Amino acid sequence: MVLLLIFSPAVALGYRPFVSTDAAVADFKEMEIELGYFNLEREKGRTTFIVPKAVLNYGLIQNLELVGEFAVEEPTRGSARLADAALSMKAVLKEGVLQEKSGISFAVEAGPLLPFTNKEEKRFGFEGIGIVSGKLRALTYHLNFGGGLDRRQSNPFVLWGVIAELPLVEKLRLVGEINGESVRGKTPDNSALLGFIWKSPWRNISLDAGLRRGISRAAADWIFTTGLTFNFSLATISRK
Repeated sequence: MVLLLIFSPAVALGYRPFVSTDAAVADFKEMEIELGYFNLEREKGRTTFIVPKAVLNYGLIQNLELVGEFAVEEPTRGSARLADAALSMKAVLKEGVLQEKSGISFAVEAGPLLPFTNKEEKRFGFEGIGIVSGKLRALTYHLNFGGGLDRRQSNPFVLWGVIAELPLVEKLRLVGEINGESVRGKTPDNSALLGFIWKSPWRNISLDAGLRRGISRAAADWIFTTGLTFNFSLATISRK
């Protein structure tokens, strides 16, 4: 912990370890990768390892990015399988504090949910959300609300989430999240996260860790997650 506190300030990247997101996108021709290199989920006495969990963001034009995500789940009993695969477009509709301007930032993200490799969720789904980001003194917040159709039986669902970030010292932020998902005919899946994000001394790399606790019967009991976020410019690579 002492080593974490001695480096100079810098802007942190990415929005791991959250389920929700922020009202910002990658810069033009910039690739941002959010990688969960170790995730452990404990539910009803069963443990599932999720390695890796990845989100890739690519800036298509100013204020518009392409987002791809997937995870590989490996239960303690059973073979590994692809999960949570999705493609979406994210656009900033109003520039604000996250774009170094006054007022709130507002963005939307929408796209298809790709089929799982299990038998129950082999259909395509759809998800769309609206995102508001702002600041209250030192506290940065992000509000998410949206919905879509699930992969199982094309049932409608509603998503919501609230993120809060508070700088503790230079390069280190305490973060929290409360979020949920409600599918028609099912118990809501609600959980809360407490963690931190640290901007490392290595350029464009942030590290994160968090502990998530289920606050409804449908949610996993505990989830422990660690990961990193880094970015690079494809325009610079192509010139070389």
